[in-house]
Amino acid sequence: MIRPDLSLPIPENIEAAHFIGIGGSGMSGLARMFLERGIRVSGSDRADSRALRELAELGATVHVGHDAANLGDDVDTVVHTGAIWPENPEFLLAKERGLHVIHRSQALHWLIGGRRLVSVAGAHGKTTSTGMIVTALRALDADPTFVNGGVIAQLGVSSGTGSDDLFVIEADESDGTFLLYDTSVALITNVDPDHLDHWGSRDAFYDAFARFGDRAREAVVISADDDGARRVTARLTHAHVVTFGESADATVRVGDIRTDGPVSFAITHDGTTVAGRLAVPGTHNAINAAGAVAVLLTLGFALEPAVRAVEGFAGTLRRFELHGARRGVSVYDDYAHHPTEVEAALVAARTVVGDGRIIAIQQPHTYSRTQEMYREFAQVLEDHADHTVMLDVYGAREDPVPGVTGALVSDAFADPAHVHYVPDWQEAADYTASVARDGDFVITLGCGNVNLIIPQVLEALDSIGPAGAADAGE
Repeated sequence: MIRPDLSLPIPENIEAAHFIGIGGSGMSGLARMFLERGIRVSGSDRADSRALRELAELGATVHVGHDAANLGDDVDTVVHTGAIWPENPEFLLAKERGLHVIHRSQALHWLIGGRRLVSVAGAHGKTTSTGMIVTALRALDADPTFVNGGVIAQLGVSSGTGSDDLFVIEADESDGTFLLYDTSVALITNVDPDHLDHWGSRDAFYDAFARFGDRAREAVVISADDDGARRVTARLTHAHVVTFGESADATVRVGDIRTDGPVSFAITHDGTTVAGRLAVPGTHNAINAAGAVAVLLTLGFALEPAVRAVEGFAGTLRRFELHGARRGVSVYDDYAHHPTEVEAALVAARTVVGDGRIIAIQQPHTYSRTQEMYREFAQVLEDHADHTVMLDVYGAREDPVPGVTGALVSDAFADPAHVHYVPDWQEAADYTASVARDGDFVITLGCGNVNLIIPQVLEALDSIGPAGAADAGE
């Protein structure tokens, strides 16, 4: 992993940029915007993907695999993620040539320029909240530029260039880069301590969010419900703090949440209440909607049109996304990779599965998080899924840690009958198909590449016939 060096100069002009790790949702969005500005774009990633193919169609030169030969002679700026290794051959060659080598957050900072910026940060819900704000602004006849961490379903892209002065981003707290931006309105969805490998302590994590909020030029919008967010609120010195949530003292209060079908709710602000309904399920999304509405209010929109605009949000890819159904078994994918997110995804699934069961396929993400939170993962999965198929850890930027595998989580289950640790993906897919029955939900959970097992699961469901060989968790 390469920690971002935000002291490095950002070039004033960029004519040809090379992206190391161009296939990621955030990086591909940045590359798309560079292309829209007429900048020559090249890049590489370790595996082929739809994002690479789409960028190639837009005119980018893309490579599968990292190799020094991928770095063209005309490149003046190299953009990288923190997930690459210092030994990456393209990174090393760029340094040797003396090129501008900048972190993706600095490339985003360059794109933002001096626009009126809405930055969305938080341990959970920031991709959905960013998507809600962007689609709502468009419904309200605004035309913001945006960069999100995931593809917004109704737009089909994770980034886009608008004509307005507004710019909306998902800001990353994991490495401190959310402090780089000149934010006008800051939205803090929640502050569930995570990424402590970077921050070192919970206090340092809370302090960073307080700095992020206090630096907002116009307002900071923050959860009134989340314990960590309340700790941050107590540290804020900002003159304009807007809170949102179910708490009675929230500035923008959400209540009357019903999840028996499409989630419905009522939002109250300054004595006025407006009812709303979302196409995406789950109590957590009603709360995300309240945060999005609070941002819209700070931007000058009225309550009722703000609620109506947020209602149109259709979700983001890899957030409770249906991929198909076979013999009555629905197969979903969700990006959840923290116990709180996993719980929210499974609770949302429970509201729509009816009499069926939930079979979770969990891929723990990073060795450090798994080592720190394996007990919490086990408890949440055991409490909210009927059965869990446990895969091995997706290490991302980290080296393996002895003893930290998917078995660490599965062994922490109180009842081993509720979990099955299967490191081999084909065996995991076959096992899942063997226990699934009509009416069940299968849901993959993780922000690594666990979604790539879905075709194997669907194929296994097809091949096994109409009746499962066993009943999971019974």
